[in-house]
Amino acid sequence: MGLINAPQPTEQVMSTLNRDGTRLWLRPKVSKGVHYRRRFIVGWGLIATFILVPILKLNGYPLILLNIPDREFHILGSTFLPTDTFVLMLLLFSIFVGIFLMTAVLGRVWCGWACPQTVYMEFIYRPLEVWIEGGRSRQLKMDKEGADGRRVLKFIIFFFISAFLSNTFLAYFVGWQQLLEWMSQPPTRHVGAFFLMFGTTALMTFDFAYFREQTCIVACPYGRFQSVLLDRHSLIVGYDPERGEPRAPKRKGSDDQAGDCIDCNLCVTTCPTGIDIREGLQMECIHCTQCIDACDAVMTKVGREKGLISYTSQEDLESGKRRFLRPRLFVYSAMLALMFGGLVVSLAGKSSADVTLLRGLGAPFSQLPSGEISNQMRLKITNRSGEERQYHFGPSDTNLEFIAPENPMTLADGETQLTAAFITAPPSAFVEGEITITIVIDDGVDFHSERPYRLLGPDTGGTP
Repeated sequence: MGLINAPQPTEQVMSTLNRDGTRLWLRPKVSKGVHYRRRFIVGWGLIATFILVPILKLNGYPLILLNIPDREFHILGSTFLPTDTFVLMLLLFSIFVGIFLMTAVLGRVWCGWACPQTVYMEFIYRPLEVWIEGGRSRQLKMDKEGADGRRVLKFIIFFFISAFLSNTFLAYFVGWQQLLEWMSQPPTRHVGAFFLMFGTTALMTFDFAYFREQTCIVACPYGRFQSVLLDRHSLIVGYDPERGEPRAPKRKGSDDQAGDCIDCNLCVTTCPTGIDIREGLQMECIHCTQCIDACDAVMTKVGREKGLISYTSQEDLESGKRRFLRPRLFVYSAMLALMFGGLVVSLAGKSSADVTLLRGLGAPFSQLPSGEISNQMRLKITNRSGEERQYHFGPSDTNLEFIAPENPMTLADGETQLTAAFITAPPSAFVEGEITITIVIDDGVDFHSERPYRLLGPDTGGTP
């Protein structure tokens, strides 16, 4: 039975699909212009930051350590515990609103300049690919004739680069010292961490060796959000059709009625997602500026002004007008200022210890043979001072009898202890079955707290 020829689509298909539905492998030609050099500096700055953050320390901890098993986050010298949910919520919301504001002003600058997918692909994996396999023409030839030893070598190197990056990623959760100790031991000693590292390595190798631009086009939702986050005045990478059309081949110094675009197609062959920027704003465009660098180089060669493809806005392309200040920027800025202000106030108000007073288990109170009333109190203290501290605690009224198994209580940095104490008061002290006292907690250094605590007892009709 012969193969049936499927009907060919009449409309434009995705930039990474052939018309028969098979994948179109992209082998973009890197255009090393002004924007590429700037992105190179930014990209390698971000890579260095990613590597150094879990290594460099502040206040005894890495700059970022997300210790999930112990439920401790250490971020830029501050320690966040489960009791800091509100602060973490403010931090998370501030990041989201900051992304909204950045996108409204600068468009998809995150995608083209700072996203790990773009940074690693364009400044680590793709340069290695070009170094091993050769440029675009050699890669296309290899695709047609079949892979050889160079492509196998590329995959091996990709795997080891991915292993290094995944171990760095793991260091954000366990710290480099712990990670180096684990690496010197058999994987059976830390099976969970090993599988996390190996799984991340496998995913990264698959992504950068095979999936590549499909992550931006298919998997990442950010491109689909741009219709909501962008407006007509947001910064985009755009082609000026008024200047470029109609397209026609052109030689240097020619002066005909055609537009400036010479239809060299270099803006397409250099695009890492394979789109034609001349077709207008598209979801697949990550604003990497490769088409700008390619077009500027061509315009220079043919003696035309640069900027046929440039950073612009939809409104600027259509009417020539630019408008920076607009309502959504004020809304985003006000929201960000409120959240950031709340975050600063919350961080400034953090003390060196967390104290919680809890009522004892069982009966609310008990009467001793002497007739006095005894209440059990539970006290939980978390040391957040960065060093070992001793905490003294007790009622401010020295006439009350106070018994605790350990007072002062010694806690290491980050340690939490729960202890029980008994407070005894005469029956005559209770008014309508209760009395409110003050519990004082002090570490003798910089922490002093006075907390109200309600003792329960019999209703003896005492006077307030």
